[in-house]
Amino acid sequence: MDGVTRRHGSGTYCAVRGCNNSWRLLNVWSEGECFDHQPSTRRQCGCAPPYALYEKPKTDVESRKWLAALKLKNPPKRLFVCSYHFINKKPTEENPFPELFLGYERPPQQKRRKLDRNTSDTQSDEVCIEPKFKDAATQWEDLTKTDHSYAAKLDHVNKSTQTGVQTVADDMLLDDDTSLLYTGLRLLYFFTLVKTMLPFSKPSCSIPVVDQILMTLMKLKLNLVLGDVAKRFKVSKGEVSKVIAHWIDTLGEQLEPMVAWLPRSVIRANMPPSFKKNHPQTTCIIDCAETAIQRATNLNCRSATFSHYMGTNTAKYLVAVSPHGLIMFISEAYAGKSSDKFITINSGFLEALRPGDEVMADRGFTIRDVLHERKVKLNIPAFTHKRGQLTNEEVTRTRRVANVRIHVERAIRRLKVFKILSQTVPISMTPRLDKILIICAALANMRSRLIRLPHEV
Repeated sequence: MDGVTRRHGSGTYCAVRGCNNSWRLLNVWSEGECFDHQPSTRRQCGCAPPYALYEKPKTDVESRKWLAALKLKNPPKRLFVCSYHFINKKPTEENPFPELFLGYERPPQQKRRKLDRNTSDTQSDEVCIEPKFKDAATQWEDLTKTDHSYAAKLDHVNKSTQTGVQTVADDMLLDDDTSLLYTGLRLLYFFTLVKTMLPFSKPSCSIPVVDQILMTLMKLKLNLVLGDVAKRFKVSKGEVSKVIAHWIDTLGEQLEPMVAWLPRSVIRANMPPSFKKNHPQTTCIIDCAETAIQRATNLNCRSATFSHYMGTNTAKYLVAVSPHGLIMFISEAYAGKSSDKFITINSGFLEALRPGDEVMADRGFTIRDVLHERKVKLNIPAFTHKRGQLTNEEVTRTRRVANVRIHVERAIRRLKVFKILSQTVPISMTPRLDKILIICAALANMRSRLIRLPHEV
């Protein structure tokens, strides 16, 4: 007798191999405290249980079909199967037998790709296989080349931002790859941004506007020192400093509408299947990110910005993304010593929430009481603070939350493609860090094609 049969021999467990659902766990769950109807227990509030157990039919024909589906060597006398293994979550006339997650299915093995090696003296056949990526921010490859690998190369990009003027951008930005490397945007998006920003340029500056914006985005994308930028554009360091300061302020104001909170109907319409299945009411996923900053000379500032988690002086900010990955909110930069709850309450994030919304977060966001006042539900992984081991239901729910909460980590990864946020921010740029966050969030949304340019609408 195998180990599975011994454990399930009493009939109190689900008979499917590898499934731990049982009557005992259901009783433990029902006696637990309900988070939505505190302080009553789940048995008193009448909340629906996470699963139900159904006994094998009494008729001989249906009983044999159940046993054939489960493929047990030594089935127990009283055989139960939980609702997880039925298509309709319970036996129905259309689907009366367990068919899902039966413990013996294995994913199909990936077949090896066959290469066509037939060649001739005059002509050779080349097999071109394009790489497949689940998400641009989940890969370790160079993100400047993988973000838009699915998009076709543009045969021609109109670069006529200024007529009769030779610019550095014409020599540096030759295709999408170089544009992504220096600016974080595709070539078409960069020159469209330049045309949009022409009315906000300074007439007193002798540098072409396209070069001004290029050197600003190069500073954000590559975090170059001012001397390097000045040498590339053949201007003085003082001129570069003035240009970057002007365009960070301007772009921070003009690109702020691209980091906008979406209506609930739009969020529901664009929700990925992974959310529709287990978390259909989720409005946003939140998390805090930290960026290292240069150590201040003032001791009070140095103490306030020191992060024990990062082991250095940092600036901390809150990021909220929609289920399909759009950055909908990014807070101002706070001192690295600030807690997640403090930033969430004081950043203005709560003003964007509406009654009935559901926020997904990590364990560190102890904001259930704050959200409850606004009739907003908080969905966080379970934790074992001052109590025993997690129940089977809590482990399952934690895994499901962690499986989809990774979207906010991907969004933060897209933000930190701009090295101004992934490397140490100079102390001279910390006063403009709030606008830098807005610019990087807007460019990350444009980069991932989650928003469209006016000519694409």
